[in-house]
Formats: sequence, C-alpha cells, structure tokens
Amino acid sequence: MIKDLNRIAKDTNKFLNSYIKRQSKTELIKSMKYGLLPGGKKIRSKILIDVGKIFNLNYKSLIKLGAAVECIHAYSLIHDDLPCMDNDSIRRGKLSTHKKFGESTAVLAGNSLLTLAFEILSDKNLILNANTKIKLINLISECSGHTGIAGGQYLDLNYEKKKIKKKKIIDMQIKKTGKLFAFCCIAPVLISNKNNHVLKVFEKIGYEIGLLFQITDDLIDYKGITKKAGKKTKKDQKKRKSYFNQFTRL
Repeated sequence: MIKDLNRIAKDTNKFLNSYIKRQSKTELIKSMKYGLLPGGKKIRSKILIDVGKIFNLNYKSLIKLGAAVECIHAYSLIHDDLPCMDNDSIRRGKLSTHKKFGESTAVLAGNSLLTLAFEILSDKNLILNANTKIKLINLISECSGHTGIAGGQYLDLNYEKKKIKKKKIIDMQIKKTGKLFAFCCIAPVLISNKNNHVLKVFEKIGYEIGLLFQITDDLIDYKGITKKAGKKTKKDQKKRKSYFNQFTRL
C-alpha cells in the first residue's frame, strides 16, 4: 500500500506541477504552489484511484481527478490555518501559507486553488464527456461550499466552547471532512454511469472513511507530537472544541 501511495503522490504532484507551469505567470503562483506542493500523503487520491480500479477506469484520468481534489483540500487547509479561523502557524512541517506570504495573499492563493480544481475538471485534456464533467463539477462544488467543507468549518468554529450533541458533531465532521472523501468514492461511480443505488452505497463508504480520518486526526491532536504530526498539536483542548470531551473519555 505504501508503494502505491508513493506512486500516486508522485504522479499527482507531477501532473499538478505541469498544469501550473501552463498557467499564466502571476504573483500568486508562488504562494499557490507553496500551499499545494508537495502536499501531504494523497490519501484522498489513493481512495479515488482504488475505487476507480473497481470500475476499470483510466489511471491517468483518475490522477487528474485526484489533482482537482488535492487543490480543494489545499485551499481548505490554507484557509483553516488563517488567524480568523484556527490560527495555525505550521502545516505539513513548514510555515503555514499566511505565515510565509501574509494573510491576504493566503486568502487569494486558497481561492485560486479552489477555482483551479474546476479548471482541471473542465479541461479539454480530461477525456470525459461534457455531461460527466458537469456532474463532477457540480458534485465537487457541493462538497466544497456551504453544504460541505466551508459549512463544516463554520460549524466547527461556531461550536467552540459549547456542549454539542453527538449527532450534530457527526454532521459537522461529515461536512468538514467526509464530503470530500465521499466525492472520491462517488466520482468513479458517476464516470461509470452506475445507478443511483450504487452511488448511495459508495457515498456512505466515503462518509465513513471521512469520519474515521477525522477521528484519527483529532486523536493525533490530542495525543500526538508536533514534530511527527507536521503541525501544532493539543490545540483542540485549548480552543475547547465541541468534540474534545469525546476523546478525554477514551
């Protein structure tokens, strides 16, 4: 699995580097690349490609889909780290984007990566029919906006220092993390033109994977070491996150 993960990470970064090189040279490119590359373990891309293998989909096309997902993920991390959000100074073992380039540049770099994802999915070199591309763009938009990542982040911030019911916490975590994992599971099903029942099955799998990932991430914050995690740990207790009490009982 590690070998496959490393290969996917290498191929995804190679595509993203190549794609960004073809972009118009602007002052934001440097900060965009900083927040995006080399860019984590590519777990979401790995899941997307593993599901794609079930339906015998083209590996290169799946890498491009994964690259769009990584742009969305990077955008969300850049914004999450901002002082007005989680106020984190370290990300992936280096200074967070706003610490390196300033807050306004970080906001604009994050916005640019968000839109870059849509550009990748609509690119003529992604060999999918137009109707499928529209469906994918619509789905990833829902997973990224107020019904997904952005909405989940809002709830996460709004629930701080409050006693929140478990059901609401799960809903928040599904939006914040599960939705993008669900996209990775659903996208290959959409491309394969499977029926709605199959879509729902894989959507549920994505949500479950997302919840497991979020629980692991929260436990790393609770018990982990900053140097190993690549980001500051033990933040949730200080911020009195709504889900912190769940872990103090473990």
